[in-house]
Amino acid sequence: MSGMPWVWGDAGSMSPLRAPEGYDGRRAVRAVPVAAPPEIVFRWLTQMAVAPYSYDLVDNRGRRSPRRLLDGCEPEVGRVMMEIFTLTAVEPDRLLELQMSAPGALRVFGRIAVVYRTLPEHGGTRLRCDVFLPPESGVGTLRNHLLAWGDLVMMRKQLLTFKALSERSARGFPAAPPAA
Repeated sequence: MSGMPWVWGDAGSMSPLRAPEGYDGRRAVRAVPVAAPPEIVFRWLTQMAVAPYSYDLVDNRGRRSPRRLLDGCEPEVGRVMMEIFTLTAVEPDRLLELQMSAPGALRVFGRIAVVYRTLPEHGGTRLRCDVFLPPESGVGTLRNHLLAWGDLVMMRKQLLTFKALSERSARGFPAAPPAA
């Protein structure tokens, strides 16, 4: 698993930190350094309960993902995230594990799990996301390769958005004024 589309960013150790139970397919890793403490980065990740924070025109029906922290986004197992995933595991300030749960998305993409981690490091946090794709065989190999490229585009935007918002929050500025 080296190079794109399987790895983007400095992911640190490539060994899996923890794979969700029952996911033994191919893994893609995305990571970005963030100049903010893990608890701020994690708080922004919980906002996936209301929006995907990627390309809003594509995956949020054209609505802008909130640029300020909202109340009511506490991570609870069973909560729907980004409309097509369900939160399956939480380690406060450290980990969010999501599994694809929307029937239409499961038909198109297969079983996918996504694990977001905030890894403390000198001067901030490494925000790492491991994407676990379905096992490969036949057409599944091509599907996973296409999924990895599509995910790379969307996840890169998402992680860079969380980086910018977290760093702004860490500097003591609200991410954006409340919408009028």
